Amino acid sequence: MDKLTYYQTVIKKILNEYERISLQVPVSGIDEIFVFDDNKSQYLWYNVGWDEGKRVKGITIYVRIKNEKIYVEEDWTEEGIATDLLREGIPKEDIVLGFHPPEARKFTEFAIA
Repeated sequence: MDKLTYYQTVIKKILNEYERISLQVPVSGIDEIFVFDDNKSQYLWYNVGWDEGKRVKGITIYVRIKNEKIYVEEDWTEEGIATDLLREGIPKEDIVLGFHPPEARKFTEFAIA
């Protein structure tokens, strides 16, 4: 399995586990949407719906693969998907915390770009 396919497989495995957990505690009126696009190497988990007459929409996780690295562009999970990626054997050098500005990434333990 090449690196791209392996990274895609790992990301989908992690997000499928998040989906399984999320479905155990559904919120009435709000849908959890998981989108996997292997052609563009982009993976998204977002919520959409209505709660007490108010529109709810928001990205929980957005991850993409760019230049053979996994960019975590959005992550509102408690532990962080980067931790899950590390557990799956993805090296820190191949994970970019894209939600940090480029000049701040050098202060993380992960890749700059």
